[in-house]
Amino acid sequence: MVKKRTFQALLIGLVAVMPLASTSVAADKFITIASTTSTANSGLFDAILPVFEEKTGIEPRVIAVGTGQAIRQAKNGDADVLFVHHRASEDAFVSEGFGVKRFDVMYNDFLIAGPKSDPAKVHGLKDVVASMRKIAEGQKPFVSRGDDSGTHKKELGLWKKTGIDVKSQSGTWYRESGSGMGGTLNTAAGMNAYVLADRGTWLSFKNRGDLVVQIEGDPRLFNPYGVILVDPKRHPHVKAELGQMFIDWIISPEGQRLIGEFTIDGKGLFVPNAKG
Repeated sequence: MVKKRTFQALLIGLVAVMPLASTSVAADKFITIASTTSTANSGLFDAILPVFEEKTGIEPRVIAVGTGQAIRQAKNGDADVLFVHHRASEDAFVSEGFGVKRFDVMYNDFLIAGPKSDPAKVHGLKDVVASMRKIAEGQKPFVSRGDDSGTHKKELGLWKKTGIDVKSQSGTWYRESGSGMGGTLNTAAGMNAYVLADRGTWLSFKNRGDLVVQIEGDPRLFNPYGVILVDPKRHPHVKAELGQMFIDWIISPEGQRLIGEFTIDGKGLFVPNAKG
């Protein structure tokens, strides 16, 4: 009788544990993607990632931060996939042994928005560097993200071409928000200031106040996005197989089609450009 009761207790315990084990296995089928705020703020990920999850059963968990922070997280092994938009930093990430290979995914462009009154008189100018120099020389308010994001890196690169040391002007006409693109646009709208923004976030941003697009179309405002698998040789816990499945999907005809079909008010936010 004792042996029978003992067997029954073991059987009940095994049945109780089995669902937990099954749940644990299912919960493990996820990947962490370190990405930029623009892919999240624009609504792109909300539109396309559910399709990937339904197709593969893999849950994509996105950490949306500035490119600099996303790269640091990936370097620390806190992500399986890196999806950002600063080509020089992406190439360095791979060459330094943190990433396996970079793949083109999509692109859009940057623009400079500013008050309708356009106190710097830059509207319609095609030379972004000359336009930014006019803003600085007139000491017209300009809001920077100041957060080491891809957008911030692009902005600093453009300021460097002007020959103007904006860091020395911080707190005067040049303000650093230290926040993401949405927060920075809110600050610029509140101050009626000029601001560099990626087109995706700008199109999805509703609280524009008196801000309008003032400068666009310069080839130097090109904004490419790339995706990279974090190298499992550097961090063995990286979910390399699942991460590569995401990369293969985002650059596949289906992933590229969904990116191209994503619009706001009939306007496309990103142009797919994966190489087939």
